[in-house]
Amino acid sequence: MGDDENLVPQVTALAETLAEARRAVEQRFVGQHAVVEQVLAAILAGGHALLVGQPGLGKTMLVDTLSTVLGLGSQRIQFTPDLMPADILGSEVLDALPDGTRAFRFIEGPVFTQLLMADEINRASPRTQSALLQAMQEREVTISGQHRPLGRPFHVLATQNPIEQEGTYPLPEAQLDRFLLQIDVDYPDRATEREILLATTGLEEGAAHAAFTPDGLIAAQRLIRQMPVGEAVVDAILDLVRAARPGETDGAPWLADALLWGPGPRAAQALMLVTRARAVLNGRFAPTLDDVEAMAAPVLRHRLALTFAARARGETVDAVIARLLDDRQAGRRAA
Repeated sequence: MGDDENLVPQVTALAETLAEARRAVEQRFVGQHAVVEQVLAAILAGGHALLVGQPGLGKTMLVDTLSTVLGLGSQRIQFTPDLMPADILGSEVLDALPDGTRAFRFIEGPVFTQLLMADEINRASPRTQSALLQAMQEREVTISGQHRPLGRPFHVLATQNPIEQEGTYPLPEAQLDRFLLQIDVDYPDRATEREILLATTGLEEGAAHAAFTPDGLIAAQRLIRQMPVGEAVVDAILDLVRAARPGETDGAPWLADALLWGPGPRAAQALMLVTRARAVLNGRFAPTLDDVEAMAAPVLRHRLALTFAARARGETVDAVIARLLDDRQAGRRAA
C-alpha cells in the first residue's frame, strides 16, 4: 500500500503534464479528441501506432505536432514502391583516409531517431517493410553483422490510406502485431470541421510547444508500468482477448465462422498498458472497465481476421469487437 501511496503525487504530476500536452496538440489537430488520446496512450505505453484514414485528415500534421510537444527528434519516410531497406536503415560507404588507406563509414538512415513517421507504409515492398521489424521490436538494427541501437525513446507512427489499395503491399500479420494500436482517423463532424476552417485559414495557426523532454517521457513510461491494476480489470482483459480466439474453450461460439484467427498474448499486454495510460490521461490513478472497453477496438482491430463468409455477410472487425464487448457486459450483469 505504501508504494501505491508514493505513486499518487507522481501520477498527479504526470496527469497535469499530459493535460498540457493534450491541449498543445489539439491547438493544431483540432477536434479529434479520441485520436489524440489514443496516440498519446500508445506512446505512454512505449509502443507504436498505425494511423488509418483517408488523405487530408491531418495525420502527418498530428505526428509533426507530437514530435514538438513530446520534445522528440523526428524523421519522416515517404514509403514508395522503389524504397529500399538501406533508405531506411542507412548504409556503409568506403572512404579514402588521409594516410592513403580506405575504411568503411556507416551513414545512419532516418530510422535513427526518436519519433519516426512512416508515411503510407503499405506502399513499400515487403522487403522494405521488413526493415522495420527488428527496429520496432528490439529498438536496434543489425547492419553488416553489427548491432546498432536506436534513439531512446523510439516510436513509429505509421499511416495508411484505407481506400486506395492499387499498388500497395498489405502489411504482414507479424508486422501488424508490432503496432500497439491501430487508430482509425475518421472525417470530422460539421461542428469540428467549422472549427478547423476558422483555426487554419487565417494569417496564423496555433503553434505547438514542448511539454515533455525525452528523459521525462521515458520516466512517464516507467511510471505507467508501476500503476496498480485491479483484479476485475485484469480479468476483463483476459476474458475479452481469449473470447476473441475462435476455437478456444473461452472463445465466443458465434465466432466459429466469423474469424480466421484472433489475438495473441501481445494483445492482452497492449490492453493492460494502454488502459493504464488512458486512466492517467483522464486524471485517474488506476484503470477501470470503461478504459478496457474504450481501448478494446484500437488494440484488437488489426489482430483479427474475418473469414470470407463473414466478409460476404457484410460484417466488419469493429462490429465483431462491439459484439464481444456486449457479450462481456451481459455476462457481468448476469453474474
